[in-house]
Amino acid sequence: MLFLVAALLLLGVVMGTVAHAPLGFTLVASVVIAAWLGIFALRERHARRTRTH
Repeated sequence: MLFLVAALLLLGVVMGTVAHAPLGFTLVASVVIAAWLGIFALRERHARRTRTH
């Protein structure tokens, strides 16, 4: 429960920051984060497949 409260608090801070950031910066940052998460997901998927076989 404490984790959920901390996550919501952090989300509020980040969303407040994004509201004051320029649109170009927000778009670039969101693309970078999406790419990072996609690469992480692919690496994890690959690691699970190679460990099980």
